Amino acid sequence: MNSCGVKYGFTGGSIPEGMKTVNIQYFENIAPLVYPTLSQNFTEALKERIRNQSRLSQVNQDGDATFEGFITEYTISPAAVEAGTDRAAMNRLTITIKVAYHNKINPKDDFEQPFTRFKEFAGNLQSSQEETLGKEIIQMLTEDIYNKAFANW
Repeated sequence: MNSCGVKYGFTGGSIPEGMKTVNIQYFENIAPLVYPTLSQNFTEALKERIRNQSRLSQVNQDGDATFEGFITEYTISPAAVEAGTDRAAMNRLTITIKVAYHNKINPKDDFEQPFTRFKEFAGNLQSSQEETLGKEIIQMLTEDIYNKAFANW
């Protein structure tokens, strides 16, 4: 009789029984508009989320699970126009990450898909505001990716 085990935790996810290691590759920014620290910030945030929400050890290669991919979109676009003008009253910062997840323990859980999140802001984007919004979007993206990989959402 074959059985399949899943370990449940209190962090909102379930790590497959037998999964002990994870490899998180550097997410290169290939978006037309490049924010200089986005690749490093996103990669480190994904590592931190997995470190804080799972018991997995991070390895440089041959993990039981692997995350890899690219930043494919970083755009600032108008979300609402100011009445009587052609100026944007609200703008939107959008980030898209294309993620490939490989699960050696349960290959049926592998996926490759884009994850997109955005935040709206008033007026022109200031550099300090851009940094803050970027971090907020990254937190949402890493939560989405973690949940897709480990919470089956």
